[in-house]
Amino acid sequence: MDSHQSPTNDANVTVSPTVADLLNRACVCTTLTAQDVQSHLAIGQDTHPHLFSNTLTFVSEPTAQTIARAVETIDRICQLEAYRQLALSTAPSIARTGWGPAGVFMGYDFHVGAGGPKLIEINTNAGGALLNAAILRAHHSCCAAMDPLTNLNAQALPLEAQFVAMFRREWQAQRGDQVLRTVAIVDDAPAMQYLAPEFSMFQTLLGQSGITAIVADAQDLQWRDGALWHPDLPDQAIDLVYNRLTDFYLAEHAHAALNAAYLAGTTVLTPHPQVYATHADKQRLITLSDDGLLASWGVSSADRHLLKQVVPRTVKVLPSDAEAIWTNRRHLFFKPTSGYGSKGTYRGDKITKRVWNEILAGDYVAQELIAPNERLVAVEGENQLLKQDIRAYAYQGQVQLLAARSYAGQTTNFRTPGGGFSPVVLVAEPKTAKPIERATCLAP
Repeated sequence: MDSHQSPTNDANVTVSPTVADLLNRACVCTTLTAQDVQSHLAIGQDTHPHLFSNTLTFVSEPTAQTIARAVETIDRICQLEAYRQLALSTAPSIARTGWGPAGVFMGYDFHVGAGGPKLIEINTNAGGALLNAAILRAHHSCCAAMDPLTNLNAQALPLEAQFVAMFRREWQAQRGDQVLRTVAIVDDAPAMQYLAPEFSMFQTLLGQSGITAIVADAQDLQWRDGALWHPDLPDQAIDLVYNRLTDFYLAEHAHAALNAAYLAGTTVLTPHPQVYATHADKQRLITLSDDGLLASWGVSSADRHLLKQVVPRTVKVLPSDAEAIWTNRRHLFFKPTSGYGSKGTYRGDKITKRVWNEILAGDYVAQELIAPNERLVAVEGENQLLKQDIRAYAYQGQVQLLAARSYAGQTTNFRTPGGGFSPVVLVAEPKTAKPIERATCLAP
């Protein structure tokens, strides 16, 4: 199949469910309450009622190991000269400027099914890492059987230290041994963003590490005298910007100051336009699922075999292939190449002719449809299965944290009762798994 043909939905080999699968479908433990969230994070149910699920998510250790290998392999392939030339050839000119930083909080999102983890997309400004690290301390075991699995509290403190060290490494990659003094956590109207509580948490965390941090609206930044400034820091220029904008190439007028500071190299920006172009543009899923192209670049057979197992086939939606793609649409998921937050995405079996015409006129990719994994949750006394994806937060190809997002509907959201972020507990897979009874995990 050449790169323009419609991807097919090859059936996965049927395998026995893992212990993690059985737990996710049987255990309805409530390990987090609204009071837990309020006491640990000071986030109220009135403003963020569905930010956190009330239960844990189980992932098998082999699945976690495959995710880790996939993230490392993808990041390594993204450094290949041929890959970078291809990625940057279609990106705006700003993406050709790079200063060394790798990009903090890369997010690799997976659906996990009988065929193992499948990469759905990569994000450069993946939110929620600090929230998930902090909420580990709030979850608790609901029954003695779960005690060995739910010792999550010890994971949080090393993670927070790793996050601070990551910002320092980004600074050093561009500015060497100079001292990192100031950080601006930047978004559009940050106080109005749904994950605004995380911005304040980053401000506190960095401050505790001796770094002056502010939360800033991008339009309030000022570029003058060869430096980036903000009114909240009248006597200090901004050394580093933690970028939470979804204007990935800084093209909007409101981001002109940040654009100038990035191009001048005087301010460290992370993540930045170049890492978006090489990792998160949806067209890169086409590249990563094109075995022939990767082979022509000298990618090893082992790496290509792993990518064939993990990256669903993805193609560009072209008018010349419209008939074939439309015929196969029920097995496909459609995404805009520069989209984010599930905006403008469609399951092929849900699209109308009107939407199809919009897709053809737009800039879309079609990805093999991969069903999400499911988690049983208790909502107002009733048990129901919610869809899930697994997000790997990573830096320089190394997974730092796994977290799950539970939801109902076509795509992930934070509007589902019982849904939201939940911690991931790794489960060893014994050679002979004993049946898991639902009653074993019922909350008291």
